[in-house]
Amino acid sequence: MTTAGIESAVRAEGVHKSYGEVQVLRGIDLAVAPGEVMCLIGPSGSGKSTFLRCINHLESIDAGRLWVRGQLVGYEERDGKLYELKETAVARQRRDIGMVFQRFNLFPHMTALENVMDAPLRVKREPAAEVRERAEALLDRVGLADKRNSYPAQLSGGQQQRVAIARALAMRPALMLFDEPTSALDPELVGEVLDVMRGLAEDGMTMIVVTHEMAFAKEVGDSLVFMDGGVVVESGTPADVLDTPRQDRTREFLSKVL
Repeated sequence: MTTAGIESAVRAEGVHKSYGEVQVLRGIDLAVAPGEVMCLIGPSGSGKSTFLRCINHLESIDAGRLWVRGQLVGYEERDGKLYELKETAVARQRRDIGMVFQRFNLFPHMTALENVMDAPLRVKREPAAEVRERAEALLDRVGLADKRNSYPAQLSGGQQQRVAIARALAMRPALMLFDEPTSALDPELVGEVLDVMRGLAEDGMTMIVVTHEMAFAKEVGDSLVFMDGGVVVESGTPADVLDTPRQDRTREFLSKVL
């Protein structure tokens, strides 16, 4: 464990990840401060989503180190070598990390309220009355108090994604990861999800957001990282990267998406 690892909410040092012969991450170094909103942008296949999944050890890494709140993710280090933790230990680490995916992944046979209550009841075994009260408050927070007894099939995509955010928050995470949370939504539904995320940022939640929503990144993000080919090409404040990019590759990418 390094001092830098302790000071950061998330820290990556030399993170590599390959699938067979394909190198997806080729030495990622970055740090996220507590309360920071970091947005990751870049073309498809640049490694953004893979990196996000490595942070909570949904994917193992091949080299480097990843810390969340000073704790090595997915591994323990002995005599300079990494040994992968057992799944039960990894699951304990994941309790502090909420993740929202492109697809909502709600349980179709459960109501919105039951979806939000599920993990605290099943994983943390918290008292049902306490969990229900928190779940109802979270649904209210994301603007869905009136939909608590609705099933996913009865909800719009934007509503389902807001339930998914409430579900992640129900575990009271210290860190929220968003993997293109609006990319599967119809354009008119994007705003309602971004509004919820904007509120989380205002409340001081540490967030890493893979996104194509450049206006959101510029307004809400504290830092912006442009990835391509498994490396960090450029990083800085959103205004610096989006308005005055230093790298040719960044300028080329932004010319196509802005």
